Amino acid sequence: MTTEYAARYTNTVLYDDAGQKHLGDFLIHDNGAWSVSNGDEDVRYVIDGSDKLLTRSLQNWHTHLAMQLNARDFSDGFTLDRWLNEAIFPTESRLNPEYVRVGSTAAACELIATGCSFAADMYFYPAITGQVLNDAGIRGLVGGPVSDFALPSHPDAKSALDELDSLLSKQKLSDRIQYAIATHSVYLCSEETLVRASELAEKRNGRLHIHVSETRKEIADCYDKTGKYPVEYLDSIGFFKPGTICAHASWVKKNEIRLLKKHGATAVHCPSSNMKLACGGTLSLPAYTAEGVDVRIGTDGAASSGNGLDILAEARTAALVQRHDHWDATLLPAKDVFQMVTKGSKDWVAWDLDDRRMFPRGRSNNRHLANLVFNGARCLDMWVDGAAVRMNGKTTTLDEKLALQELNTSVESYYDGIE
Repeated sequence: MTTEYAARYTNTVLYDDAGQKHLGDFLIHDNGAWSVSNGDEDVRYVIDGSDKLLTRSLQNWHTHLAMQLNARDFSDGFTLDRWLNEAIFPTESRLNPEYVRVGSTAAACELIATGCSFAADMYFYPAITGQVLNDAGIRGLVGGPVSDFALPSHPDAKSALDELDSLLSKQKLSDRIQYAIATHSVYLCSEETLVRASELAEKRNGRLHIHVSETRKEIADCYDKTGKYPVEYLDSIGFFKPGTICAHASWVKKNEIRLLKKHGATAVHCPSSNMKLACGGTLSLPAYTAEGVDVRIGTDGAASSGNGLDILAEARTAALVQRHDHWDATLLPAKDVFQMVTKGSKDWVAWDLDDRRMFPRGRSNNRHLANLVFNGARCLDMWVDGAAVRMNGKTTTLDEKLALQELNTSVESYYDGIE
């Protein structure tokens, strides 16, 4: 019989969910809780924490994990419409379950190595990605794409919805891997498809995940077609369900932000992707904060963001772009943006305090979060449900070297004949 305590860290620094610093010996519980150690508890691991910083693990709220296959410069410098139509859609037509397994495995390696234990994903063959994340020992809200175009995994939207209906019917709330219905966007989904997806979410108590108001063109086209802007349009057809994830949500009006609050939606700030693809704007955090909308941070896919899934780096970018865009240096200090990127996390990460990026620590030894957010640090350990997913800088659940070798090999065949 296993104990409820996964580990005791001695002589260490721990930041709790409220961003408060604690010094001493601490227990990491199997259920994700923590407590001060008396030194005599039955634990599975006793770890010298004198060179470590304990925090909640990070969360990435908008990803396309298997797009690790596309994380190369063959489309660098493309506009968003060219990037989708000339680069992404043509290559994705070659996708198969094995490519998705390889891409998702490489992505899981990067998530763990950068201190992230959760991803809200949107990509083809969701059951494959779900299995990869489950085997990796981390958490996922795995969305299966639904659209009326560009579906390499299904002949049509109905088939995609049928698969998701099956996946959702089998899952339990206690599962680390949950599935979601990932309607791509208002421009790739007909009203009928959007309504059917929403009905499935209600039937299975599932979550919806959709790209919303990412570009000016998207909102202009939606208005020309429907007389409404994207959030208004989705509201008018009864699309929203509690917890709907709205990726980007950059080009929105104040009344649309109020609608997102009304429906209990989550908006996801993806600044690197918006800037790399020159979308002309990013989510305006003060407007969302004023209305009390839940806002998280996501990297987007590795092909559209900074060529990676480092959500800690994305948190830094989020803080900088909000200050820059609003001429307000008080926005998103390290403590606030760190809470934003760890909100609701049940897991723990031990960061390397001896990493040169964590120096200096300040006269009052109080610069941990500022250094971590704005400089970064090496992820040494990760604890998920009491299991050591990473220990001493090495992932225990995946063979990182093999995963990268498979990625290189697969990319060669995936792009064969494409310039």
